[in-house]
Amino acid sequence: MRRNLVFIFLQIALLISIQAAEVTVAVASNFSLPMRKIAAQFEAEFDHKVRLSFGSTGAFYAQIKNGGPFHLLVAADQETPARLEKEGLGLAGTRFTYAQGRLVLWSRQPGRVDKEGEILKAGHFQKLALANPKLAPYGVAAMEALHSLNLNEQLKSKFVQGENISQAYQFVETENAQIGFVAMSQVFSEDKLLKGSAWIVPPQLYSPIQQDAILLLAGQKNSAAIELMRYLKTDRAKSVMSAYGYSHPIQ
Repeated sequence: MRRNLVFIFLQIALLISIQAAEVTVAVASNFSLPMRKIAAQFEAEFDHKVRLSFGSTGAFYAQIKNGGPFHLLVAADQETPARLEKEGLGLAGTRFTYAQGRLVLWSRQPGRVDKEGEILKAGHFQKLALANPKLAPYGVAAMEALHSLNLNEQLKSKFVQGENISQAYQFVETENAQIGFVAMSQVFSEDKLLKGSAWIVPPQLYSPIQQDAILLLAGQKNSAAIELMRYLKTDRAKSVMSAYGYSHPIQ
């Protein structure tokens, strides 16, 4: 009887080891905090390992084109996953919009940024941080917002550009820039500002930041990648995203 139990246990352990897999995910910088939580939840529910790499969507595109070792791309835009799908580097039919991001003007100093964003017009600051619009969708949104306010020419001499939204955040966090455009998920949690002062940029001032994910060619036979794609669509994952200020498209 004992031998039989040991044999059954070994069979189960072998089956689990076969089913367990590791997924490497390229994640847009704006989504780093919620993705860490989602990955932790996913690992707790499934016997899979998640390896996360954070950076700009544009930089990830170049890496994937050059054979970067990613199974899944969680992008900050729709265009990059669509391009990868068209080029045969992303699996057709797996691309979907997982969230819509929001842009915030932020300072680590309380009271510096007013709730109407009038500080931009007043110009009482030396440097304005934003992500590089050639690489990062949040940089594009920041430039669109400034154009909508007719402030681009007035303020461009004060721009400090980061490669991605995380670097733009770091410029403000270290006060190398007094204010900067960042993702809402970087400075808000459960609708509460974590520190400093902020203006939530009205969404009519910039194009919607629709963020897509896609299963990459390298992940087509990876069980962890496939399961994680499904998990991003669950209410559990969406609950985490909502806590960081992301909204969700109607499926």
